[in-house]
Amino acid sequence: MIIGIDLGTTNSAVAVFRDGKPELLTNRLGHRLTPSAVSLTDDGDFLVGLPARERMATHPDRTATSFKRYMGSERLTKLGKKSFSPEELSAMVLRQLKEDAEAALGEEVTEAVITVPAYFNDKQRKATKRAGQLAGLNVERLINEPTAAAMAYGIHQLDAESRYLVFDLGGGTFDVSVVEIFEGIIEVRSSTGDNRLGGDDFNEVLVALANEKFAEAWKAKAIGETPLHAKVLEAAERARRALSEGPTDMTIVWKDEQYVLPLDQDLFEQAAEPLVKRLREPVLRAVKDAKLAAAELDEIILIGGATRMPLVRRAVTRMFGRFPNSNVDPDEAVALGAAVQAGLKSRDGALKEVVVTDVCPYSLGINTSRQLSANQYEDGIFSPIIERSTVIPASRVESYETMRDNQKEIHVGIYQGEARKVSDNIMIGEAVVPMPRGPAGQRVDVRFSYDVSGLLEVDFHVPATDHRQQLIIHDSEFEDEADLEKTRAKLAKLKIHPAEESENKAALARGERCYENHLGHVREQVGFLLDQFAAALKSQDPRIIEEARVQFLAALDQIEGDSFL
Repeated sequence: MIIGIDLGTTNSAVAVFRDGKPELLTNRLGHRLTPSAVSLTDDGDFLVGLPARERMATHPDRTATSFKRYMGSERLTKLGKKSFSPEELSAMVLRQLKEDAEAALGEEVTEAVITVPAYFNDKQRKATKRAGQLAGLNVERLINEPTAAAMAYGIHQLDAESRYLVFDLGGGTFDVSVVEIFEGIIEVRSSTGDNRLGGDDFNEVLVALANEKFAEAWKAKAIGETPLHAKVLEAAERARRALSEGPTDMTIVWKDEQYVLPLDQDLFEQAAEPLVKRLREPVLRAVKDAKLAAAELDEIILIGGATRMPLVRRAVTRMFGRFPNSNVDPDEAVALGAAVQAGLKSRDGALKEVVVTDVCPYSLGINTSRQLSANQYEDGIFSPIIERSTVIPASRVESYETMRDNQKEIHVGIYQGEARKVSDNIMIGEAVVPMPRGPAGQRVDVRFSYDVSGLLEVDFHVPATDHRQQLIIHDSEFEDEADLEKTRAKLAKLKIHPAEESENKAALARGERCYENHLGHVREQVGFLLDQFAAALKSQDPRIIEEARVQFLAALDQIEGDSFL
């Protein structure tokens, strides 16, 4: 049995695809949402879910929440005298979801599709997979949360072409993806976001307001990590949710005294304005990366519990000039989509064959240097090879040259990120490539081939010596060698430069012939068309190349009539 799991920052959920539809499963308490919380009792036992979250205010030193935010990092959370990594805490939540699913289904669960924020980097994805394995699950696939949400919304409308912008604001992370559905294909056009923005940050706004008003009474300038902070944080969470219905009071009882902070939407929105502004940039970037206009989007879909806040819904409405779609419960859409993916993996007969494509959430590239003057260089400049929002699987190649005479080798760092300086990005691998002695300008070709499973192959080729070298970066927990080789075989088919593909070679040959057959302004026009098509080939983007080739051949048809075939 394969289940779908939404491992959330605040709450998690588990679902299954059966009887022709995705269905959320209830936990042992009869709830469809399980708080992502872990608490250690005085007896050394662990509590997971609601019992743990209820201890947050009374036992803050023994309770952990929001640990998903630190997935893939070395940060440890201390519960009592013991310390736990984010993977270990997440594994406890996943194990509880697994056990609840087994109780609901009446059979053993061994496999799962787990969702992750689209903007999670490679380390965070691998950490999530490890958490699933620690929980006793074979993680069939990690699927991006906005992709899962699109599947929950669009799986019954696959015959109609449609484009969604999925606005996913959860407890700890913010993702924006543009997804297109057509002819049985769900294609992610772009993904971006902010891994440090979510409902927790809006809670902290209310905490700051309370701290400011009652600082003198609490005899502290900042609440800090104290039992009082835990109480205020709990009150802030309750007040933020209540504000969705109307004005409310944020009430804190501390040392037999009651403190009440009246709240309304205007006060909250004014205090949270910096956070609301941070929502705008990822939205603009996602639409731009998808090469679409906002008017071309059929639906704006809200998912994630934090999108229930009226100030967020108003912000989205202002951005697009129309109301977003909220037909599916924002807390449940991701888990339902994960269940659809689980159904596809198990080849459920009720599901038509669906192809799901995804994109690189981050750019992948290498460290380079640039010459500032005769003897001055600037090192550590990031050179993207596969840029963010590139549809994967993908293979791209770029050429680089040595900068010094008699350079024996080059040290290549492999990075993931968007910053200009590699020091601000994440290093995921490195290699040393031998170079022939000679004047500066010795060339090395670097090819990146990346697959949806997270496998990255980096191929180096030094034309002068025909030296070839390969670096493979993948999850050490890859299912087995056969799966790894199967994925590598698929990537090998992509390692052909678009200029060498037969249809593009034929188009270039026709263009060259047309150039030779004409004179004057017609020859100039054909030359311009050839330059345009060559620029498209240089992009190595299949979508751009296909569109450019169609336009190129149509222009040649106008000049010389139909082609021979």
